[in-house]
Parts: sequence; structure tokens; C-alpha cells
Amino acid sequence: MNRFTSVHDLINGPGLTQALQDARNVVAHPWNHEALGKHRTLGLLFMNPSLRTRMSTQKAANLLGMDTIVLNAGADSWTLETQDGVVMDGGTTEHIKEAAAVMGRYCDILGIRTFAGLTDREKDYNETILESFVRYAGVPVVSLESATRHPLQSFADLITIEEHKATARPKVVLTWAPHPKPLPQAVANSFAEWMLQAEVDLVIANPEGYDLSSDFVKGATVTHDQDAALDGAHFVYAKNWSSYEQYGQILSKDRAWTVTEDKMALTNNAKFMHCLPVRRNMIVSDGVLDGPASIVLDEAAHRVTAAQVVLMHMLKGLA
Repeated sequence: MNRFTSVHDLINGPGLTQALQDARNVVAHPWNHEALGKHRTLGLLFMNPSLRTRMSTQKAANLLGMDTIVLNAGADSWTLETQDGVVMDGGTTEHIKEAAAVMGRYCDILGIRTFAGLTDREKDYNETILESFVRYAGVPVVSLESATRHPLQSFADLITIEEHKATARPKVVLTWAPHPKPLPQAVANSFAEWMLQAEVDLVIANPEGYDLSSDFVKGATVTHDQDAALDGAHFVYAKNWSSYEQYGQILSKDRAWTVTEDKMALTNNAKFMHCLPVRRNMIVSDGVLDGPASIVLDEAAHRVTAAQVVLMHMLKGLA
């Protein structure tokens, strides 16, 4: 597997069923493949802050016997230029062509974390930075989140659902929730894309003006009625995202969309999920987040599992 940027890379690689079985195996025996990454190096480049992604990916590499090199773009490295044919007389110092290629010479696998600018939808959805690293690095590339997707998070989400589900095909609800700042659609896009490949029934609930791109949600049930969506749900995944249609804008801060105990009472004893970090009493109430329905810490723990499975298959391709 030479790239991991979406669920389709697992489907076209080991297959989703095999990847989930691998996840169960590494949870049970996390050190079984310690020799696989011996004398291999994972390079991680972060272009925006991270807690879970940074720590979980480093731990996953350690469990596989890998060394890691971690850089914060602009702080630990030069600022990067992404446009071709540009006269570099501005604030950028190094072109991404050279930076990616050099990192590929130093590392066996690269992990890249980028973020949506939320001003130019076409630029964000073209994934210029991530795809440039895939093109120029010369080694396998893992997305640690990009402008449009967060595949390691979504893989961890699916592992968590598989672990907790009590019915063969659970109803999973992805619900928009209010937030004081405009956030990308990456987590929501990615979660929908993964759930549509899984054995679940996906319902997406969001206010008008917040519909996600049809490229990610085709096949899901989409509604603007949160209460109707929550009826009978087995899993509730709350997440804010800014408008895709009026790109990057906040159209609502309606607190009626906050996931509360009353909202969860509409479900079929659903588990509550969120990728973290979470705004308490904005996205979700304290009572839900601290209550027995919350499995957010299990999700966070499975970030290690997801990264370990992905890196394991990439290392096998290098052998």
C-alpha cells in the first residue's frame, strides 16, 4: 500500500474486512509485528496543531519497531511553496517539490497533516499539499488529516463501532452541532465516506445550508430534522463543520443542535462518539460526555490501532 488518504486505499489494498481483522489482532497482540519496522523511519510533518494524531501515530510506529522524526512546518522547517512556476520572491522559502523529495530520502514512510484554508473551496478540495507529497516524496504517504478527509480518525471510528455494536447493522447518525469557529468538513466527509463502505445504516442530520458535498454522502439518508434522525439510533457521532455551499461560513450557532441527555433519550440506547477535542456544552453536554454512553476515549485509543494497521501494511510493501 503506497498511500493512505481515504477508505478506498484500504479497499484497494488489503480490503476493509482484512483491515478490521488486523485491527482486532493488534489490539490483542500489539507487539507482534515489532520486528517489521526495524531500521525503518517514519517522518511526520504537521502543518496545524495535533494531540491524538501526533501521539497515536508515534506510538503506533514504536509498536512496529520504527524510528520517528517529527517536524512542525514553519517552526521546525522552512515555509513551503506549493504553486508551480512561481517566482519565489515572497514569504515562502522552499518549494514542496524539493522538500517532499528530501524527506523521502530520509524516511521510509511519510505522514502529512494539512488543514483546509476555508476561503478557496476549489484549492482545498484539490488537496494540493497532500497530493504534492504523494507525487514527489518517492515513498508511501499517510494522511494525518487533510483539507477534505481524516482517514485515520475514521478508521478508528469504524473500529470502535465494530467493537461496541450490539446489532449486525446498526443505525449510525452523524449530526452537525454548533461551534463558535468555522471548521472544515474533513472529519464529517471522511466519517460519511467510511460508514458508506461499512455494514451500517448512515443518517446525516444538519441544518439547511450545511449539506456536505455529494461526493462524500451519496447513498446516505440526509435530513434537516435532528430529532427524527436520532430516533432509534445505535451510535450518535456529533461534529461541527462550516458550510460547504457557502464555503467556510458559519450560518448557524443554534444550540438546539447540541447533543444533550434529552437528545440521547430519543435513541435506542445509543453510544456517543466524537473525534476530540470537543467543546463541552456546545457540541455535547457534560452529562452525555461524562456519562456511560460516551465512547470517545475508546475512539481516541483506537487511533493507535488504526495507525498501526496502516503502517503495518505499508511496511509489508517495503519488505
